[in-house]
Amino acid sequence: MADDGDGEGGDQREQDHLLPIANIGRMMKQGVPQSAKISKDAKECMQECVTEFISFITMEANEKCLAEKRKTINGDDLIWAMKNLGFDEFVEPLSIYLNRYKEVMGTEM
Repeated sequence: MADDGDGEGGDQREQDHLLPIANIGRMMKQGVPQSAKISKDAKECMQECVTEFISFITMEANEKCLAEKRKTINGDDLIWAMKNLGFDEFVEPLSIYLNRYKEVMGTEM
């Protein structure tokens, strides 16, 4: 049944595209002292921001893949997108991580 915009079931459908808030909360807790508390509003705000950030990077990587007539976005495409969008400070650490990941996965395959 399609959502006709009357609000019924709209919250559930909106939540379907977001990362699980429990995961967001766990990641946020890693960055603060153990005694600190994080409000539900803060978790929901971060949930929206992280989801938007991932979509933003993915859309840019997808444009590259479309231009190259490819259907699959890979890690190198995401790193390229981050550099292209001005997130240069993330490029080096993510490149190192991706290369290590490829090495590990190559030995396990």
